[in-house]
Amino acid sequence: MKQTLLTLLFCLSFSLSAPVIAETLTVAVAPNVKYAFDDLQAEFKKETGIDISPVFSSSGKIAAQVRHGAPFDVFMSADMGFPETLYKDGYTAGPPRIYAYGALVLWTMKDLDMGKGVELLKDSTVEKVAIANPKVAPYGKEAIKVLKYYKLHDAVEPKLVYGEDVSQTGLYIASRAADIGLTAKSVVVSPEMKGKGKWIEIRKESYDPIAQGVVILKHGRETNASAAQRFHDFLFSPKARAIFERYGYALP
Repeated sequence: MKQTLLTLLFCLSFSLSAPVIAETLTVAVAPNVKYAFDDLQAEFKKETGIDISPVFSSSGKIAAQVRHGAPFDVFMSADMGFPETLYKDGYTAGPPRIYAYGALVLWTMKDLDMGKGVELLKDSTVEKVAIANPKVAPYGKEAIKVLKYYKLHDAVEPKLVYGEDVSQTGLYIASRAADIGLTAKSVVVSPEMKGKGKWIEIRKESYDPIAQGVVILKHGRETNASAAQRFHDFLFSPKARAIFERYGYALP
């Protein structure tokens, strides 16, 4: 009886002093990755047994939340700027790494002449043009560059309606709340949206490469380091790269 009691006390003491391993990895994800993430999450779970709880929001909002103590383990941004700034300010376990390059498309659900390309946006038949908020969403920032490249910004600016992120922008277009919009290629090639409406890819020279970076955050390093590192490394594995390619991303 005495031996049993000592054993129980030892086990209790060990459990109280041992580090707690998080059961679920929390990953903050830019909305353009939302459709591909389902496949990434499933493949990672199958390979490691680790569950993921994704949080989708614009990269700028995620970065702000991290600064205010949000308990995210990994950040998959839509650019390199936000994760690089977090790294410089000490909020990450290391520097970000490019996991994919995104692409912009022009997408509509209406019977518009897509043969005109981006010039279509200044037509009188187009009253509302959806883009993501350029202040917090990298795809919105690059959409503005497209308009300026084609010298359409002044003509199109009064028509612009801003989604909080790529996901909301896609909803504006899909619901016809906007006549047309600039959004991520990963949205229009996804199984959920494939074949819906009409789209054309925007010429790469009209905007800066959308290099998307991933970084392990300080919270992840302190509370769930092993799982965070495994997911980070998984994003560069052949299986993950094949998923990114399937959703229209270019690979680094």
